[in-house]
Amino acid sequence: MSYLLTFVIALSLPVAALAQTTDAPGNPVAVIKVEGAIDRPLMGYLQDQIDQAVADNAVIVLQVNSAGTIGQDGIALAQQLVSLPVPVLVWVGEVPARASGAGMLLMDAASLASVAPGSQTGPLNPIDLLHPAPPPADLNQTIEGWLAARDRTGVRLEHQDEAMPGALAVEYGFAKFGATSVIDLLNQADGDTVQTAAGPWELHTKVATTDADVTNGVGVTIRFIEPGLLVRGAHAVATPTMVYVLLVLGLACVAFELTQPGFGFAGFCGLFLSALGIYGATVAVPQWPGAVLLLAGIAAMVVDVRMRRLGVLTYAGLALFTAGSFLVYRGVTDAIRISPWLIGGAVIASWLYYGFALTVAVQSRDRIIATQQGLIGLVGEARGRLAPDGPVHVKGAMWRGRSLGEPIAPGTKVRVRGVDGLVLKVEPEPDPVGVE
Repeated sequence: MSYLLTFVIALSLPVAALAQTTDAPGNPVAVIKVEGAIDRPLMGYLQDQIDQAVADNAVIVLQVNSAGTIGQDGIALAQQLVSLPVPVLVWVGEVPARASGAGMLLMDAASLASVAPGSQTGPLNPIDLLHPAPPPADLNQTIEGWLAARDRTGVRLEHQDEAMPGALAVEYGFAKFGATSVIDLLNQADGDTVQTAAGPWELHTKVATTDADVTNGVGVTIRFIEPGLLVRGAHAVATPTMVYVLLVLGLACVAFELTQPGFGFAGFCGLFLSALGIYGATVAVPQWPGAVLLLAGIAAMVVDVRMRRLGVLTYAGLALFTAGSFLVYRGVTDAIRISPWLIGGAVIASWLYYGFALTVAVQSRDRIIATQQGLIGLVGEARGRLAPDGPVHVKGAMWRGRSLGEPIAPGTKVRVRGVDGLVLKVEPEPDPVGVE
């Protein structure tokens, strides 16, 4: 199932919402939105849109609001930007946007960077939110190489591990100026010469505001690009919190179906939620010891439910579930860590759900089935048409009956011949033959 989802998501990566803001010819600008942690779906979308912008010979504007990557190589992405033959402008916005971790690397690799007042730049570390680790020893040297290639001087890298408001980001050289919007960025950058891998590039990015501007050839053609629906969906489920919630809810729905005689809506919902959680876990990969404990805890509680009791397996399973919940994403950064309050609520809800609700439901169903078994052989009356199912009245109570043969008319005497789950199997009772 996860492979199928991955295939569908891969097909959707090129899908983007495009908006034309001016009718001016030439000077194309591609504004690519980078929102949230850069995971596999978002990285694929970025690569496709960057390739398309290069093919169009367009100025690239990355609208960044990202705290870093999830299992992706942020340094390689930044290096790719430096090697492009077209300018790459980065704008950190809209408020309260941030560019930290790999998001800050995109600023370092940009031909020109700008920030919205009220946004946050930095800290640089950790770069990968899922696997926080000390940066490579030569990272500063690599960043200095990017800045030199872009002819950007005066960047004070000693402040890169600070959380800087917009004004300080400009003061320390990480951004050239503040801009309130992408349009403001383009207008301020107009006329600047920036460096690309193909050499200097003079920016002509003024946005036409009057008919005269359009007549005189002033203005740019702007494409605002956002991820498609499937990419946004894949991006949304690929976080530790969503993986945890989807798996816990999905397995709870499947466990409910195990207490029922058939497999219905709750079971299919559980399979769907679990499939989404499994896909998310292939992107935001959990720690396997925590995942094993989490699943083992749920399995132990389900076994106790099947045994119709609230016993030692329930409490042992609850302990395993609690430990697994804290360990499944142990060591990730605070930006993507599962909230302890969420874990606490899930533990309490699991105790009530598996320990009481499902157990009581199974016990109640067993009592009903036992009562039904005692009805076998008794005579009742069809209170509606059985074709094949309908209401039957047996021993002072109304039950759901099912005809074993032809449809049975209302008012017909019926005899109970068996039980199928919560349904009585019945057949017409012949009229008694008179004795002469």
